Amino acid sequence: MYQQIVDQITAKVMAGDWTAGQPLPSIRELAAASRVSVITVRRAYEELERAGLIATRQGKGSMVAERSDLPTVLMHEELQRQLEGLLACAARLGLPRSELHRLIDQAADPDTGSAADPTNRKGSTP
Repeated sequence: MYQQIVDQITAKVMAGDWTAGQPLPSIRELAAASRVSVITVRRAYEELERAGLIATRQGKGSMVAERSDLPTVLMHEELQRQLEGLLACAARLGLPRSELHRLIDQAADPDTGSAADPTNRKGSTP
C-alpha cells in the first residue's frame, strides 16, 4: 500500500500537478483520507524523502522538494526503467540488436513498416 502512495505522489509531481515547495498533506491527513495506517504513510514519505522527491521540516511538514528540474528528472528515471524492461523483454525473445532498433524505429514512425513483415501489427485484428 505504501508503494501506491509513493507512486501517486510521484505521478503528481511528474505531471506538474504538485510543484516545488507545495505542501503535502500531513501524514495523519493522508492516512485518514487513504484509509491506511499512519505507519504506512510515514514509510511512503520516508522513501520519497530518501529519493529526493520531498523534503520534511520539523514543525512545517512535508513539501515537494525545491528542485525546478524534478519533473524532468523523474520522467528520465521512468524512461530508464521502461528501457530496461524493453531490453529485458528483447533478451528473453532473443532479438538481435538490429531487430530491436528496427522495431523501435517502426514504433516511432509506423508508416515505415512493411505489410509483409509478420511483426508489423498495423491494421491487424486480434
